Amino acid sequence: MTHAPHHPVTDQPRLTRFAWLSIAAAVVTIALKFGAFLVTGSVGLLSDALESLVNLAAAIMALAMLTVAARPPDEEHAYGHSKAEYFASSFEGALIIIAAASIAYSSAVRLMHPQPVRDPVLGIAISAAALVVNLVVAVRLLRAGRRYRSIALEADAHHLLTDVWTTVGVMAGVAAVALTGWHWLDPVIAIVVALNVVRIGIGLMRRSALGLLDTAIPEDDRATVVRILDRYAPEGAEYHALRTRQAGMRRFVSVHVLVPGEWSVQKGHELLERMEEEIRDAIPNSTVFTHLEPLEDPVSFEDVRLERLRAGRPAPVPGDSGAEGGGRRDGTQGDGDPAVEQKRANRPTGEP
Repeated sequence: MTHAPHHPVTDQPRLTRFAWLSIAAAVVTIALKFGAFLVTGSVGLLSDALESLVNLAAAIMALAMLTVAARPPDEEHAYGHSKAEYFASSFEGALIIIAAASIAYSSAVRLMHPQPVRDPVLGIAISAAALVVNLVVAVRLLRAGRRYRSIALEADAHHLLTDVWTTVGVMAGVAAVALTGWHWLDPVIAIVVALNVVRIGIGLMRRSALGLLDTAIPEDDRATVVRILDRYAPEGAEYHALRTRQAGMRRFVSVHVLVPGEWSVQKGHELLERMEEEIRDAIPNSTVFTHLEPLEDPVSFEDVRLERLRAGRPAPVPGDSGAEGGGRRDGTQGDGDPAVEQKRANRPTGEP
């Protein structure tokens, strides 16, 4: 059985408004930060302004991908378009690294040719205004990203928070130069900021790659699914081949449910309906796939793993319910388990 999300992704088209908010914030901070650079001549403030240009490009990319992700499933994309968000976050991660390289280059040049910082107080005041804009928008995006499970919004939020810390570091550098007269502090602090920016960019790209590789849903969500399935054991239902994955804000759950072969199709169907309903209520924006099998038939256990067992290979015995990707409920594999081998040894001659 296959059911669409009980909680439809009706909120996703509205997520584009957060991308527009990010674009507006980027435009404002670009103007402020370049103004601060022109006032002071600080390479640190220049690096901060360049990062805001990256913010603008990333926000535009997020807007485009959120628009694509909001499209309904079609014949060529039966599971929807929600993975488009990962392209936005990976693109943003790459842009962050490029911005860091630009910051490091500008800082190295200034380190070899130090220059005094002009009018530091005004420059710091302008940068502080840009910091407040980024901080307010970043918190708003982060809350929305976590609420709607949108990696594109979370990536944009983390990027803006990185920008906030960059601005804090640059402001501290400008203040230190003004107080000490050590002009080399300005580019050195900018290089430190660049290294931190690289770390954030690599983290975003890694998370995006994991999403494109069909990473399982978070462990807490998976444990919730297991608890729901386990509650049906007293009714005679077991399960195996529990597999999950996430694509943007969507969650996909697939499981094989085993019931006594004497049950009617209607009774089995009603059980699956209840199971799916509970999972969809517990895991918002989830699509649940269930497959009903007779508990007594050894063939039912040949598809515990992702690849179906070949004919002639020993199959797990009834009662050895599997976990994600195959095996037992506790996550261990059936083959080699002493208890499983003992059950196989006790089977009548000729039984697989």
